[in-house]
Amino acid sequence: MPMGLFIQGKKVRNKKFDYEPRYYNPKKEEKLKQRMRFTAPNKRRRSPVGLIYFVLLCAMAIYVYQKLG
Repeated sequence: MPMGLFIQGKKVRNKKFDYEPRYYNPKKEEKLKQRMRFTAPNKRRRSPVGLIYFVLLCAMAIYVYQKLG
């Protein structure tokens, strides 16, 4: 059976946009990229405190589950 038998109406198509930027300054763009690169936060090593809390919470949940069950 042809698939078009069950579809009614026109076929849905993607919308197309013709966007042209009004003004582009490559020098200004490069300065902006450099400024963003320098102001980005440094990647620091996280402390394992959050992981320790998570493990303790899981251990307490398992303990309570075993005592109630």
